[in-house]
Amino acid sequence: MNEVNIDYNSRLENLQAGEYDDIVIQGQAADWPDVLAVFAVRFAGADDGVDVATLDADRVEKLTAVFWDMTEISSWVETIEHPGSGDSGGWTEYILHIVITSKTSDDMRTVYTFTDYQNSALDELLADRAALSSLAGSLSITNAEARAVLDALPEDLSPERRAVVETALTLYGKVTYFWGGKSLVLGWDSRWGQLAKVTAAGSPTTGTYRPYGLDCSGMVDWVFYNVTGGEYVIGHGGGAHAQHTYCDPISWDEAQPGDLVFYPDDEHVGIVCGRDEGDGLLVIHCSSGANNVVITGTSGFTSVARPFFYNE
Repeated sequence: MNEVNIDYNSRLENLQAGEYDDIVIQGQAADWPDVLAVFAVRFAGADDGVDVATLDADRVEKLTAVFWDMTEISSWVETIEHPGSGDSGGWTEYILHIVITSKTSDDMRTVYTFTDYQNSALDELLADRAALSSLAGSLSITNAEARAVLDALPEDLSPERRAVVETALTLYGKVTYFWGGKSLVLGWDSRWGQLAKVTAAGSPTTGTYRPYGLDCSGMVDWVFYNVTGGEYVIGHGGGAHAQHTYCDPISWDEAQPGDLVFYPDDEHVGIVCGRDEGDGLLVIHCSSGANNVVITGTSGFTSVARPFFYNE
């Protein structure tokens, strides 16, 4: 689903690349529970059906195809001529209209000409939409890379630090980058993946629409908030710089999983989550370049600090 969301976001960004006085978006992408149900029935319920429990590259391609069969994006530019008056000259207003049209699971019964067996299976799946929604917003750690990082944590690591790393790893590859994106929600935030306007100033994406997610400091806030059951917001929601002020500076040799790392001038923040095979530090962070929560080395990070949280 992450790969599909990135593709969806990329198409929206490409449409919005230009100089417009305003952008108006109507509609939303197809509902993920519907997409998952239709995907499962189409490919597992066919005569030559395949297992859809494990998503390899081929199945991801099939899931992507179903998503785009159920989601159509069109656009047009409205031009409004404003005549001049007095000493002021006239001007032309350009408004980009983007229309997102989605199909429901019932629409897809006809589109894919489902058999009686497939229709019955679809009804059964949709009867438990809560389970499908839970699957779409799962915070279980199923990715092999994330699981390997968790399993490699030192046995003597404190429970607080382990909880911070494990909670951060639940977001790996699942939440897209959104400038100014914050969340003080316990568990999965239902806004993630929903189309929203970027209102925070200071980004090339400001004023555009994209699936809602987190920015770098928003990810760190969410992690500590969830670790403490909603009792602690590191930096009190003030961004990476504020988070840095609620830490003690330490050396790179002192860094442990759960400590924070920062770019120069606190332009970016991440959480130390372990070490690679060469004993180099690994960092989990919400990256604008990757448009997701990723695990990388320390490239770009120039300082490391220990949150007061571990001393409280």
